[in-house]
Parts: sequence; structure tokens; C-alpha cells
Amino acid sequence: MSNRWSVVIPVKTLVAAKTRLAAATGPYRTRLAVAVASDTVSAALSCPLVARVIVVTSDPAAAGPLAGLGAEVVHDPDRGLNTALRTGAAHAVRHGGPIGALQADLPSLRPAELAIALAAAAEFDQAFVPDAQGVGTTFYGVQDGIRFTPRFGGESRAKHLAGGAKELCPEGIESVRRDVDTPDDLRAAVALGLGPHTAEVVRLLWP
Repeated sequence: MSNRWSVVIPVKTLVAAKTRLAAATGPYRTRLAVAVASDTVSAALSCPLVARVIVVTSDPAAAGPLAGLGAEVVHDPDRGLNTALRTGAAHAVRHGGPIGALQADLPSLRPAELAIALAAAAEFDQAFVPDAQGVGTTFYGVQDGIRFTPRFGGESRAKHLAGGAKELCPEGIESVRRDVDTPDDLRAAVALGLGPHTAEVVRLLWP
């Protein structure tokens, strides 16, 4: 049985994506959303512990570019984030091995840092990585044969803890924890170092 991960990444319809960045990004908002998802998918695909990336989306404008990067695209039934993740996980189960859910808004994600998080997660039946604020979650994963029960949305760190998942905060995974919802988040991601797709859009936004 492979110990490499199937990573499920949910991508919202672009009209609904990154609404809290609307004022700061203006006409570039949907382009930024695609760019951020592209950098997240590219980094995950480059991680040596990842066997495949499964993108769950109902938006062709996102599906095309992400499939072009090498992701397998599964249609999102549009019944919420956790349903989208379970849909992707159902697609992943046939391959065996551990299954992880990764947020799509990690523009600074580094393959080596994701590998640290995945190696730590492999020690537990179910585990998660909290976001930089310590309120939400950027990654949730289970080992082969363990029920996949993501609890994203709102104060998901507390929900994952209550569900029995092990919280992971190893050194050196800052880029795994830095999701982007607000202009301040984006500035923090810029400071960490952006992936090439996001960097290109940010150059247009903040020349």
C-alpha cells in the first residue's frame, strides 16, 4: 500500500471566491483566485509525499488551468465545503493510501514544508494543521481506512480537536499555515514569498 498522499483541494466558483479581497483587488479578484489556487496545486504536486492532487470545483474557469497543471478534477456538487471535500475523498479512496484535504488559498506553499506536515500527519489516524491565526484549519488528513470527516468552516480548529484529530504545529511549516482571505493575509504571504502565478497578479495590483 502506498504511503503517498492523495490531496483534495476544493476550489469555489470564482464569482464567490475571495470576496473579502474585493476592495483591494478590484478587477483582478477572480484572476488572483485562480493564481492562488494554481500555486497551491503546483506546490502540492511537487511535494514528494503527494501521489496525486484532486481538485473539486464546479467552475470551468478554474478547472481548465488546474487540470493543465496536472490535477485530477472532480465536479463539486455545490453543497458546501465539507461535502466538496468528501466528494474528492470518495474519488481518492480507490487509489488507497492516506487522504488529505488542503485549502486552495496557500499562495506561499512550499513542497518541502508540506512534506514536513504530511510526515507528521502520517503518525496519527487523523490530524490537522491550524491556520496562522490558530482559529481555522489549512490541512486535515486521515490514514488509509480511517473515516474522512473534515470539519472546515468557521472555528474549524476547535471542531477538528473536538472530533479527535491531532493538532500538528511542527517547526518550519509557515507556508502551510498561511492562507489568504484578507489584504493583510496577502501581505503576510508576500513576505513569506509567493508562488509564480500569484506573484504575477500581485505585481499588477501593487506595482
